[in-house]
Amino acid sequence: MSFLAYLKKLDWGIIIPAVVLVCFGLAGIWSTGLAKNNFLNFEKQLIFFIAGFLIMLAVSFFDYRMLRNNSYLILILYAVCLLLLLGLYFFAPIIKGTRGWYRLGILSLDPIEPTKIVLVVLLAKYFSMRHVEMYKFRHIIFSGLYVFLPALLIFIKPDLGGTAVLLFMWIGILLVSGIKIKHFLILAVCFLLVSGVAWQFLLKDYQKERITSFLFPYDYFGASWSQNQTKISIGNGGILGQGLGKGSQVQFGFLPEPHTDFIFSVISEEWGMAGVIVLFFSYGFLVWRVLKIAIESDSNFPRLFASGFAIILTAQFFINIGMNLSILPVVGIYLPFISYGGSGLIGNFVSLGILQSIKTRR
Repeated sequence: MSFLAYLKKLDWGIIIPAVVLVCFGLAGIWSTGLAKNNFLNFEKQLIFFIAGFLIMLAVSFFDYRMLRNNSYLILILYAVCLLLLLGLYFFAPIIKGTRGWYRLGILSLDPIEPTKIVLVVLLAKYFSMRHVEMYKFRHIIFSGLYVFLPALLIFIKPDLGGTAVLLFMWIGILLVSGIKIKHFLILAVCFLLVSGVAWQFLLKDYQKERITSFLFPYDYFGASWSQNQTKISIGNGGILGQGLGKGSQVQFGFLPEPHTDFIFSVISEEWGMAGVIVLFFSYGFLVWRVLKIAIESDSNFPRLFASGFAIILTAQFFINIGMNLSILPVVGIYLPFISYGGSGLIGNFVSLGILQSIKTRR
């Protein structure tokens, strides 16, 4: 088969909306660079995009069944992810009060991103082998242990957002796999109890302030500053926006972290409601195409992998948008394919590559 013929077999219904979202992100990152007269982040993100796209094509050539059929490979990758997360406490520099990334020259590596992919693969493998036994509570416990170890390392990093995404992904795959309602209710009660204990004994004061500030946004120059500025930024956009590079909140430096956590506010201010509608449609179309692969899959492993990736995209989308709209606390979740960051962007394109492998081998 020629390369051109292979390209025609790819699911461009996944690729096109992903590229559209990346273009939104590049425009927002360029605008934030304009405000500081520093376009290094834009240049790096463009390189990450090209690298991620090529890696997606490369991964699509490999047979995904290699993952499904090789338990030792999955466990080795899982162990490597745990070591990378643990190594943050010893080798990663402290940036803004947290050890979140390994520094590799001018680049950074966030081990949470490969961990997400490996966990989706691991859980898809685990439940695809035991789908007829999902009524047994022990499988929920064992699968939860796989998630608990990296989630604990991420939580004490501290990273509430990354922990929440892993938990949402696990619960989502459980629901797709066919968990009993009573087991789901037991998990919900346990979650509430653990949340209460974490609030009382584990969360730090600034983390509590982030959670309560969206309910009581009156500390205008303190904990509520970020979310109050995002609301102003989004409101400034109107119908058609102020124009690329003309968002006042961005250009005058009022909007914090405009290239990562709050890039949605940048897009809203500069592209307006019209741009936001296109962005929402692109995300919706992408998730629908991923779920379409899940629905049309002829076995449980690809179905669960596609479902897990769709859950991750959806969870991060709603949490990030909720942060920007001040209806959820600020927990440091990036907007997939849009926010600046090579680890997240390349990781998402790796997942798209696995999905392409599933699509072309049905």
